[in-house]
Amino acid sequence: MADGGMRRAFIGSFTAAGGPGVLMAAVDAHDGSLAVLGGVNGVPDPSYLALAPDGGTLYAVSETADGTVAAYRVTGGAPEPVGKPVPVGSGPTHLSVFDGHVLTADYGSGSVSVVPLRPDGTLAPASGVLRHTGSGPHTPRQQGPHAHHVQPDPSGRWAVSVDLGTDSVRVCTLTGGRLDLHREVALRPGSGPRHLAFHPGGDRAYVVNELSPTITVCRWDAADGTLRPLTETPVLPGAPDGDAYPSGIVVSPDGRFVWTAVRGEDVLCVLAVEGEGLRLVATVPCGGHWPRALAEAGGFLYVANERSGDVTWFRLDPDTGLPRRAGSVRVPAASCVVVA
Repeated sequence: MADGGMRRAFIGSFTAAGGPGVLMAAVDAHDGSLAVLGGVNGVPDPSYLALAPDGGTLYAVSETADGTVAAYRVTGGAPEPVGKPVPVGSGPTHLSVFDGHVLTADYGSGSVSVVPLRPDGTLAPASGVLRHTGSGPHTPRQQGPHAHHVQPDPSGRWAVSVDLGTDSVRVCTLTGGRLDLHREVALRPGSGPRHLAFHPGGDRAYVVNELSPTITVCRWDAADGTLRPLTETPVLPGAPDGDAYPSGIVVSPDGRFVWTAVRGEDVLCVLAVEGEGLRLVATVPCGGHWPRALAEAGGFLYVANERSGDVTWFRLDPDTGLPRRAGSVRVPAASCVVVA
């Protein structure tokens, strides 16, 4: 949260489709509404964002064939670029901050890149690349590895990457600016895992699958870096009418609910946490078209609707987990929203 207690939102977009680049907005704590403060458009397709732990620096991938990661100061009224973008793998789709480094999931090259952070939060040259190997049964999406997500686990000991092309999750250690594979965990062939979110209790992980609209519930043991798939739950009440591609996934701060979004069906899916499983509660319209990413903050759920070009927010019922649409702001080709 910014100085003085003001909550902020950061929005990424696809500039190749008319997006404005990276925007910063003020968040009204009462009604969840967003008011854009300023933006910057200097890096192509800044599709995913991550905020430094101190809240002063924002990092963005450039989801292009010649992928890069860029840094911005966000202590004023608009993001301010600092330093030069640093080359990473091809087509990066996700990034996170882990132990003094930025990690990027490089979809095109099927790799995870490691970029050290200098003491002032700026980016040093990449120090390592972990290349994934393998494939899956779904053609053409799984002819090779496609890293789609990477983040630290809740204990801060492990880096966990999700690969859509190989139907697997990799658990890694980070030492001396280099990732080393600790364990690779296979998920159901053809499921196409996209993103992962941990339960606040730290003992479960939820993997949303893009190629089959489901969530795989896994048991997570941080002591030895073990991920064990338990169950797989559909996120739609029946067979999809057409294209149905799940995207982002969020777990409520109290651990009672999981939310995901499904592109094509254009819905938000509400699932209740029941023991070591999930139960689909309801689906509701996402407020736009092609919901690409989600964020939860202060009792509101924010949705970046890429093809309708907006970020829509929903008030969350704390008892049922159901979202109720509260408003939206126009952002062409919106791809990501981060609220802090």
